[in-house]
Amino acid sequence: MVFDKAQAKKALASAFPHTIPVLTGFLFLGTAYGILMHTKGYGVVWSVLMSAVCFCGSMQFAAIPLLTTAFNPLQAFLLSFLVNARHLFYGISMLEKYKGLGKLRGLLILLLCDETFSICHSINPPEGVNRKYFLFWLSILNYLYWVFGTFLGGVAGNFIAFDTNGLEFVLTALFTVLFLEQVKVKENWIPGIIGIGASVISLVAFGADSLVIPAMAIILVALSLFKAAEPGRNKNRRNTE
Repeated sequence: MVFDKAQAKKALASAFPHTIPVLTGFLFLGTAYGILMHTKGYGVVWSVLMSAVCFCGSMQFAAIPLLTTAFNPLQAFLLSFLVNARHLFYGISMLEKYKGLGKLRGLLILLLCDETFSICHSINPPEGVNRKYFLFWLSILNYLYWVFGTFLGGVAGNFIAFDTNGLEFVLTALFTVLFLEQVKVKENWIPGIIGIGASVISLVAFGADSLVIPAMAIILVALSLFKAAEPGRNKNRRNTE
C-alpha cells in the first residue's frame, strides 16, 4: 500500500486518545526503570537501549538483578521465557486482527505488549480511518512512551538524592491494578484463581526467593490445560441451552 500522508494523520488523531492512559502509566514506569538502572550503575544510554531493543517492561525490571549479580544463562532464559509466556496466548488471538497488513505485520508483532494488546484487541478504528495506520499508531505511540519514559528516568537519575529502595514496587502495583481490573470480568475468575493458587503453592514449596519461575511454570501449564478444555465446555453449554 502506498503511503498516504492524509490518512496517516487522520489515523494518528484517532489513535492518540486511546493511548493516553498508557502514556501516563508508561512515563511513570519508564522513569522508575531509568532511575533504577542508574542506581545500579547503568547510564541513560544503556537504559534507553534496553527499552528500545527489549521493550518488555516486567522482564526489564526483573532483569536488573540479573545484570548486577553473577550471570546464570539458564536462569535468565527460563525467567525471560516464563515471564513473557503470556505473549503466546494473546499473540495467537491477534493473528486475525493483524491479517492483511503486509510487511507492517512483523513490526506490530514486535511492538505487542500487554497494554497495546488490550487496546488493539478491543478497539476498532472509527469509520473512515485506515485500519493499518490506526493499528500502527496505537503500537508505535505506546512504544515511544516507554522509551521516552526510560530516557527521562535515566536523566533524572543524575539528580536523584533520595533513597530509591523499593521504587521497583511500582511494577508490582501496576500488575496488581491490572489483575483487579481483569477479575472484575466473570470470565477471568478461573485464570485469576489459577494465578493466585500457583503463587501460593510455589511460595510454600520453594520459598519467597525462588517462587517466580515455578509459579510461572505452573500457571503456563494450568492455563494451557484450561484453554484446551474450553472449547468442550462451550460446546456442552450450547447443547444444554
